[in-house]
Amino acid sequence: MHELDQMTPNQRLNAFMTGQSMDRMLAMPVIVSMSGDVCGMTHREKRSSPENEAKCQIEAYKRFGNDLAVIEYGLHMVGVGLGGTTNDPEFQTPAIATYPLESLDDIDKLDPERLKKENDPHLRHCLEACRIVKEEIGDEVPVGVLITGPYTAATSCYPAEKLFRAMRKSPEKVHRLVQFTTDCLIDIYKEFIQEGVLILQCDPRASGTILRKSQYQEFVLPYAKKVNQAIHDAGGMVCYHICGDTTKTIDDMADAGSDMISVDNVVDLEHVKNTAGQKMPILGNVAPVDYFIQGTTEEMEAAVKRCLQKAWDSPNGYILAS
Repeated sequence: MHELDQMTPNQRLNAFMTGQSMDRMLAMPVIVSMSGDVCGMTHREKRSSPENEAKCQIEAYKRFGNDLAVIEYGLHMVGVGLGGTTNDPEFQTPAIATYPLESLDDIDKLDPERLKKENDPHLRHCLEACRIVKEEIGDEVPVGVLITGPYTAATSCYPAEKLFRAMRKSPEKVHRLVQFTTDCLIDIYKEFIQEGVLILQCDPRASGTILRKSQYQEFVLPYAKKVNQAIHDAGGMVCYHICGDTTKTIDDMADAGSDMISVDNVVDLEHVKNTAGQKMPILGNVAPVDYFIQGTTEEMEAAVKRCLQKAWDSPNGYILAS
């Protein structure tokens, strides 16, 4: 536990969720892709083994006292597990190199068995990293997994720009693919829930920066509802995040059935407080690049204060996050 705290992060989160008093506000910067810096590792070194992945989270917690440790399943690994590939950069998060689908007519050729724990080395890697973190610091701090949502998983199987066009030309095929990734993800989420891990569901391709509100409502929301219900049926907790500008869809996101909602720094927290915040806890939204990577200490402090001024009194609670 951090030397300035009177409660552990587990105690603090439990108090937050049950409406009890806390020693301080919850702070959950998502220290994932940058976590290797704490241990002097590149991103490639960090992701090379469960032990390295776990070590970076453990050392970040010991240094910063953040209220959540996060293992990175990632946004592309459903597609990779089904036969796609990524590149292998030293310092960045891997990007998609090839897709398992060349045509939406071939969805039936995708084999969901490849994504089962016994067949998918990446899933085993992430589960083992979660176990190590929980064994080392799980008595103090909750452990989460940063993992894709159904729509973004679909774009790891089939190129995003082609999927966007297909929403207009062949919507039924898009629905089939997103239903397929939904079913696959439910099984993957359950593996993490069985380990006592929180689900941080991130669906960046569903951003309002990319999709119209009507497209979100048709191609994203029904599947978000399905996975969130499945998470709860399995006894899990889920935070729902979509990158980019979700100003016009935040009310729909609040109806997706998650336990809390996280927003990008381009979204006004006061707007979120007045919409989704009327229904559930909200998280956000210190800009990760502007302040965590490029900012000074003074700029970071000012950014945190701006978030607090806008959202500290959100009706169902506010968590400071990136």
